[in-house]
Amino acid sequence: MPVDQGQPNAALDSLSDAAEDSQEQQARDGIDAGEESADRIEEAVAQAAEIAEETGGLGELGRPVNRRSPFFVGMAAAAGVAVTYALVELTVTARSVLILIGLALFIAAGLDPAVAWLERHRFPRWAAVLTVLLALLAVLGGFVAAAIPPLVAQASSLADHLPQYAHSLKDHNSEIGKLNAKYHLQQRASKLLSSKGSALVGGVLGAGKLVLSAATSMILITVMVVYFLFSMPKIRLFAYRLAPHSRRTRVILIGDEIFTKVGGFVLGNVLTSVIAGIGTYIWLLIFGVPYPILLALMVAIFDLIPVIGAYVGGAVVSLVALTVSLPVAVATLGFYVAYKLAEDYFIVPRVMGKTVQVPAVVSLVAVLIGGTLLGIIGALVAIPAAAAIRLFLQEVVFRRLDTS
Repeated sequence: MPVDQGQPNAALDSLSDAAEDSQEQQARDGIDAGEESADRIEEAVAQAAEIAEETGGLGELGRPVNRRSPFFVGMAAAAGVAVTYALVELTVTARSVLILIGLALFIAAGLDPAVAWLERHRFPRWAAVLTVLLALLAVLGGFVAAAIPPLVAQASSLADHLPQYAHSLKDHNSEIGKLNAKYHLQQRASKLLSSKGSALVGGVLGAGKLVLSAATSMILITVMVVYFLFSMPKIRLFAYRLAPHSRRTRVILIGDEIFTKVGGFVLGNVLTSVIAGIGTYIWLLIFGVPYPILLALMVAIFDLIPVIGAYVGGAVVSLVALTVSLPVAVATLGFYVAYKLAEDYFIVPRVMGKTVQVPAVVSLVAVLIGGTLLGIIGALVAIPAAAAIRLFLQEVVFRRLDTS
């Protein structure tokens, strides 16, 4: 029976037409879906614009991220380690700069009570800061103008008398000669100079570099003190805003108390140093010890270092007093011991009052630790830092431990 070839061809044509119709229908459905999606996006944008216009912001917050998810916990831990490492590396690298910034902030905090006192007497902030700075410059300028001519004269006199002192080393009847004969000071000095001759040149160059670095640091500290004084209210406000709102009031009270302690310590320390310098000058004039102004200035600077500064200055002055006589040197050493006792138990309590409130033992330990960590700057800021730590322990740690 013959097969009709037209039927398969017709079936194939019908299948092809059906496939084309299906593709056209899918394309039309896709276009409709795309148009519907675009309409939904436009509708969401319009709705967001209406919400922003009504609320005046950028809409409401969405649901917070699940902080308990393993991925979030791992990322947070890794970020914490990275940030901690970066902060430690930054602190170590910029240690010298951070010390200068801290010292400038410390000085500004010490001068801020004077500025605040002027503000309470209807001075604008800028006028109060300028008044304090001009007064400080006037005092320093007057002191330098009064001290430089005698210092130059006494330094020149010291250079002229160096040969006489060298001759005294060989005189076994003088006090210096007796010390030289007993401890061989001249021989040891000559041996040191001969063995360290090449190092002496490097030492001179190093001293010049040190002087230049010290001058640069002084300029930077002065500029930063001026900026910190002008911006002290904003700095304190910024620091207080870092605390949570529920604890901000207490943080403000503790912070203001710390600033008060720092200011009282700085002003009191300067005043006690001036008293030490004046007392040294009068003592040296009475007993005829040479270079009274030079030595008095040195004692005043050393006395800025709490606890041990007066003893170091007194030891140096007592050695210079040996050029007069041994009894005068012993009496000078006794004078500084007596002065330090009077300073600790009479002058400091009345000058600083109840501002710092740090026991003597704590002061000594704090100065030793601060001096070991940061040198002279650490010794200067050790006592107010100890006062701040003591206040924090009393107001926060001990009170929580008592109620736990």
